[in-house]
Amino acid sequence: MTMKKTAAIIPVSRFLNAKTRLSPSLSPAEREGLLKAMLQDVIQALKCVVDEVVVISSDGDVLNFLRPLDVHCLKEQGHTDLNGALTQALEWYQSQGDQVIIVPSDIPLLSEGLVKGLLTMAEEYQVVIAPSKGGGTNALICPPSGFKMSFGDCSFFKHLEQARKAGLTHEIFDSFYLSLDVNTSEDLGEIMLHGVGTHTQKFLESLGLEVYSHRGSERLRIKRPEKG
Repeated sequence: MTMKKTAAIIPVSRFLNAKTRLSPSLSPAEREGLLKAMLQDVIQALKCVVDEVVVISSDGDVLNFLRPLDVHCLKEQGHTDLNGALTQALEWYQSQGDQVIIVPSDIPLLSEGLVKGLLTMAEEYQVVIAPSKGGGTNALICPPSGFKMSFGDCSFFKHLEQARKAGLTHEIFDSFYLSLDVNTSEDLGEIMLHGVGTHTQKFLESLGLEVYSHRGSERLRIKRPEKG
């Protein structure tokens, strides 16, 4: 384990709002089940490596679901956005440890080995950023104070600029598995191909989904077997 005391912070949206972009492929109940499976994978990858796993959410159903998983649950205060929620979590933690690793709840290919790799890099650099494939941020290690949260469109570049402005040493952690978050049916296909042994892959298989190659704008598509 890294010498720096580290908490992982995972922001989680409401179950009712889970992955609405997947509505053409999955029902509301299936999307909720998907988020639960991804959360379990992310927490499992983090728990054996960091000192504490913290989840912040405004949804009581999310926090109740997480209680048996032995994580620290923070109830988001007031009406805020993702960055506001993360700022609340950072303020809660800033006097307790040296650094945080912030990860979204929808990166089920995160593994214990990847977390260890991120933290090893953080022994040398104050800020470590892992980009998503769309220019976002899928993992951010930073001090618990003095660093502005800028999640959203092209947040990878905003976080790099924040590190430069703050005079913090920084490095990029580039990983295919870590770059993959789940927003489209193509992403679901990637999880079905690469997520061997994950709760998420098992959940998608339980729905009867199949993945196949496609030569159009999406490289992968998913389908359900026709009933007959």
